Amino acid sequence: MWVGRAVLWALIVVIVVNGVRAPFERFTRQGATGQNAPAPADQGFPRTQATSFASQFAAVYLNFDAVRASERAGRLAPFLPDGAEPQFGWDGLGRMSAGAIQPYDVQAEDAQNAVVTLMFQAGNRRQLLSVPVFYDSETERFVVSGRPGILPAPASAALPAEGEPQRDATAEQELRTSMANFFKAYAASDTASLQQYAAAGVTLEGFGGAFTFVELKDLVVPLDSGASRKVTATVVWGVPGDGSPTADSTSGGDPGEMNGKLEQSYLLTVVKQGDKWFVESIGGAGRSVG
Repeated sequence: MWVGRAVLWALIVVIVVNGVRAPFERFTRQGATGQNAPAPADQGFPRTQATSFASQFAAVYLNFDAVRASERAGRLAPFLPDGAEPQFGWDGLGRMSAGAIQPYDVQAEDAQNAVVTLMFQAGNRRQLLSVPVFYDSETERFVVSGRPGILPAPASAALPAEGEPQRDATAEQELRTSMANFFKAYAASDTASLQQYAAAGVTLEGFGGAFTFVELKDLVVPLDSGASRKVTATVVWGVPGDGSPTADSTSGGDPGEMNGKLEQSYLLTVVKQGDKWFVESIGGAGRSVG
């Protein structure tokens, strides 16, 4: 009996010791690994602020006109280092216009130096502008540290074809009239009419007259037996005019009433209650099919 007790206590001691030692060893190992791991080379470089600085610089740098050269030089000055050329590489001739400047990438060399790449559009071309930037951590200030470089933007991706989905022709026929009426009310923000097409507990808002409904060009209802469906609607909106005559005005229409049409796609969740369909939600459609 005494031998059995001794063995039992020995086992208990071993279990307790191992239970305490294992997590302690893991903790010390992780601590040692963390201490030995090298810090990232760009640790501390303020990417967000640098991108904002470079974006403002690009808006000035990429737009120039010979008749406004002195204005450009004055606007460039806050971004440039002391002693830099006022036009920063431009000879004062010709002109260029760019817009749609957006962040693209930041490659930080260390905590003070980075190359900020921005995407912009000039005419019908998408291009990139790489801007070398220096950050002074003591004053928390930036400066353009070298000549920028314009690069071609990557071409658009090739979109693989997808097959046409199986469509529920019966449901499409049932929904077409009500969906057309829904989008007409949606364009005008006709609250009373919208509530007639909204599911219980759902409040829908519209454009408030910013667009007018022209037609429901297409309606895709997937083949499904459920009462709730995800349907894709292609809608044609009328874009309000600016008072100039439209093509229809020559035949007696109201000049300036509509200047054009805009075709867009929406994804709606609809639910059938009884013999009627109601809209639960509306949002932008995803990838086109077919």
